[in-house]
Amino acid sequence: MTAPVTNPIRLALGTVAMCALITGAAVLSAWPAYRSTPEGSAVLKLSFSHGGERSCRPMTEAELAKLPPNMRRKKICDRKRLPVYVELDVDGETVYAALAPPGGLAGDGPSRVYERFVLPAGAYEVAVRMRDQAGTDGFNYEASRRIALRPDQSFAIDFDPTLGKFKFN
Repeated sequence: MTAPVTNPIRLALGTVAMCALITGAAVLSAWPAYRSTPEGSAVLKLSFSHGGERSCRPMTEAELAKLPPNMRRKKICDRKRLPVYVELDVDGETVYAALAPPGGLAGDGPSRVYERFVLPAGAYEVAVRMRDQAGTDGFNYEASRRIALRPDQSFAIDFDPTLGKFKFN
């Protein structure tokens, strides 16, 4: 068995090619610089998942009489949830207003809201309102805060259903 013949010119060219490839990958990983938002701006996110109320009605005396005593209940509710209506104001101007439909194949899941707003850094008066029930003209949940956004900051508004209020993070 003979030892492999090593050609010094071939080794040198291979080394130069590998160094050029690695240098090219390093340069392209840092250049051109990528920014997801413009210079001096911040991101305000409205993001939450919340189930609207179910549509219920009282059972009639005739419906109750047809049921065995152990199955009688005062109300009968649909499986489907109601949509959730949300509004977001920034400095008194409504920037988002939407009716979020319930999720799930049968419409029995929570409504999901995710909106992203790119704003110049600075102080803002933010107000958020939500309605998750039928038959009301107003809102069930409301919150407002004065927030200060720093450049490149990501600020989120979430809803905590256990506390029944909006959280500003």
